[in-house]
Amino acid sequence: MAETSTIWQDDWESQGEQPWEGGTRSRRLAGGKSLGASLYEIPPHAKGGAYHFHHGNTELLIVLRGRPTLRTPEGERVLAEGAVVPFGLGAASAHKLRNDTDQPVRYIMVSTIVSPDAVEYPDTKQLSVMALTSSQLGEELWHMQTLDV
Repeated sequence: MAETSTIWQDDWESQGEQPWEGGTRSRRLAGGKSLGASLYEIPPHAKGGAYHFHHGNTELLIVLRGRPTLRTPEGERVLAEGAVVPFGLGAASAHKLRNDTDQPVRYIMVSTIVSPDAVEYPDTKQLSVMALTSSQLGEELWHMQTLDV
């Protein structure tokens, strides 16, 4: 049987070094054909991932530790430990978390797994398209495009 990790272990797959990660560490927890979950930790005073919304996948945020600031089209609010927030499809469900505190923020994001999916990033005017199926180049499709506005 494979070794099982917990949500409290610090065995990160990503250290948050990519520009779109904003310092947020992450690792996948579980994934099936139609549902997956990932664990994230935003260090103190880190900006977190990019403001975005999906056209294919819905998401559910569960705050485990800390008090992240959630940005949505309605504005910003500080979430408490234990908060659960759903994100549907389209621009009305755009979201971003950041950590304005002196303590780490740890959360789980549960997501449907829909392929293909398109994700828009309103702050940078970008669109990514991805699919789990092979593209004409023989690899999974993942493409980022800057939109002309």
